[in-house]
Amino acid sequence: MSDARSSALKALLFASSAAGMLCASPVVAANDAPVAAAPSEATDITQDATTLSAVDVHGQRIKREPKDPTFVAPLVDTPRAVTVIPQQIIEQTAATSLQDILRTSPGITFGAGEGGQPLADRPFIRGQASGNNIFVDGIRDTGGQQREVFNLEQVEVIKGPDSVYSGRGSGGGSINLGSKAPRLQNFVHGSAGVGTDSYARGTVDANWQVSPTAAMRLNVMASQGDVAGRNAVDFDKWGVAAAVAAGLGTPTTITASYYHLDSNQMPDYGIPLFNKIFSVADRPTDSGVLDVPYDSFYGLKARDYLNNTVDTLTLDVEHRFSDTLALRNVTRYSQTLNDYIVTNPGDGGRFDTTPTPGAALIDGVWWMKRGLKSRWNPTETLANVTDLHGAFLTGSVKHNFDLGLELSREKNRNAGYTVTTLTGTACPAPLTGLDCTPVYNPNPNDPWTGTVTRGNVSHNTTDTLGLYAFDSMAFGEKWILNLGLRWDDYSVEGADWVGTPAVLTPRSGDWDFVNYQVGLVYKPTANSSLYASWATSSTPPTISAGDQNNGNGLGTGNLATELLDPEETESFEIGAKANLFNDRLALSGALFKTVRKNAQIQVSAGVYEQAGEAEVQGLELGVSGNVTDKWQVFGGYTWMDSELTKGAYNNVNVGEALANTPEHSASLFTTYRLMPQLSLGGGVYYVSKSFGGNQGGAGGGGNRIYAPEYTRVDLFASYDINDRASLQLNVQNAGDEEYIIRTNGVHHADVAPARSAILTLNLRY
Repeated sequence: MSDARSSALKALLFASSAAGMLCASPVVAANDAPVAAAPSEATDITQDATTLSAVDVHGQRIKREPKDPTFVAPLVDTPRAVTVIPQQIIEQTAATSLQDILRTSPGITFGAGEGGQPLADRPFIRGQASGNNIFVDGIRDTGGQQREVFNLEQVEVIKGPDSVYSGRGSGGGSINLGSKAPRLQNFVHGSAGVGTDSYARGTVDANWQVSPTAAMRLNVMASQGDVAGRNAVDFDKWGVAAAVAAGLGTPTTITASYYHLDSNQMPDYGIPLFNKIFSVADRPTDSGVLDVPYDSFYGLKARDYLNNTVDTLTLDVEHRFSDTLALRNVTRYSQTLNDYIVTNPGDGGRFDTTPTPGAALIDGVWWMKRGLKSRWNPTETLANVTDLHGAFLTGSVKHNFDLGLELSREKNRNAGYTVTTLTGTACPAPLTGLDCTPVYNPNPNDPWTGTVTRGNVSHNTTDTLGLYAFDSMAFGEKWILNLGLRWDDYSVEGADWVGTPAVLTPRSGDWDFVNYQVGLVYKPTANSSLYASWATSSTPPTISAGDQNNGNGLGTGNLATELLDPEETESFEIGAKANLFNDRLALSGALFKTVRKNAQIQVSAGVYEQAGEAEVQGLELGVSGNVTDKWQVFGGYTWMDSELTKGAYNNVNVGEALANTPEHSASLFTTYRLMPQLSLGGGVYYVSKSFGGNQGGAGGGGNRIYAPEYTRVDLFASYDINDRASLQLNVQNAGDEEYIIRTNGVHHADVAPARSAILTLNLRY
């Protein structure tokens, strides 16, 4: 990775120097005419990173609301749990990935590399895999990838079944990433950070007003470093996002944008589970995670790699017919590539594997074979979404509505690599072959040479047509009825290589489904609400395992020739919300129950039905904003009681907690301004033990593998050098807590980064 690291370092130096040059003098607009205030854009400006209040440093009100027009009411009047993570939290926590951001929102976990999306973002919301439910500015973000944050203004998390908003997907919820957009302002923000473990990162965020109604915005990022506490795991990446908007502040606004990300890293599949090395009866730890040093890395630097690239073009056109009616159309074309070869420490085989063992005790040292996984997965997407939104009166009832049409086509190709080892670490007898390593002392610098050949390419095309309607009806000042309805036609066509010799076998599936949302809101005051809601979601069988629309949608056994129906999820939720202190502080609480039905299970020997059922019920609490003008808080608590309620006919796993669904999780990030120039604070994050799969293991339930509970503490300090420059210090995992982030319960467990420190110079002009 030396060439890639060199490229990233050059880009980093360019970004840092560009920030310095741009900040050295004021930015002058191409036209010096007075700035025309836009009725809608003026309330939606860049947020300053030093406060979560409703007013920014220029005295203008900021908009902490979802930007998608399908939200037909303010958050306080929306009858479901929604968390908005603002730009201030992204910057203050020194987040660089989606996983970093979502750590601040309890109730969300990330699954390990499995389920068709290895080495890509796999968030779980309320116990449901939601990797297919990630959106950028309201458009589904397809393709396996690990997302960056340098071009994000906020992140919106919708909890619970939301197919009425997003169409096909899981019943846990969805995540919308809000991008930075051009504004009728002139500013340049730059940052340059260095840290432990060879960390370096530079960003530039520049906005120019080029006429009274036009602006352009440019964001650039370059970063590199090692992962603290992980031997040989490093990364480098760079990205650019450019957008031009015309007609700001006028009835018709047109915005064109381009986004590119190139990320290279040493992929990390963590450490093995005991049952992949030893006999299942010889469990050395209660969690089932092998008791090896947490810096143990089983990959090969000479062979393994992971490359993610993303290219996205977007055209957003909005026309306001009046103050109460607008039409918006968004077209997006994107290409992504997820390409990797990674060592899987749990795929080499156990010592008692027959006929050839995968591990052995030799002269007092345990040896194991290295397993391997690979993928070449380019994805191409063309999507168009149209929304007609506005407000009207019918008698005394005020309606805020949105009518929409979504059209999309996704093309996926998938292949693995045939990796042939010519020279490598010899396996000692009785193990045979090459690519062996000591279990308790692996060496990532082991020599390796060989050939890598891409295998046969499977492909599929997914077409989606969605029609939806939302209406928020206000009956006076106290009652609001929120209704949503969506119909989807979802079809998949493709072909897979099957058998030996491989034969290209076609497959296809077509589903249509309708989903609903009903919510009733009572407003004790103008800034508070009590609500009750019911919502549904549909998950087609081609994505129920979390993959990118692969698979044929057929069942197993007696269902092998039948197209399975979508899994169905429904949720009941009651909650309360309040905006306090002139909207400076937002509080929320919700009780929910989610039931997922229609999963394929075995009901008797050789007989399968879609009768499986799982249930999650729980409590969520949230807080966001400023308690005082000096004290900022952001965080919450989630309790989840999950259970597999209907499973296989022999009741294996029935009654067990669901995978990636910890019972308790809590987070709190807070800062306090001790002096006009100095702010101190940090974050505390707690997650109780989280199971890694619904496999019972030997003896069934109670012997499952899990990630033990952990508490992580981060520290934060910021010092304003002057009104344009500040220094920010972040100490991540300050207590150097050794913990497992996640485990799939089958192959491996992922180790969390150790303690690290980052010092960042922020410049704002």
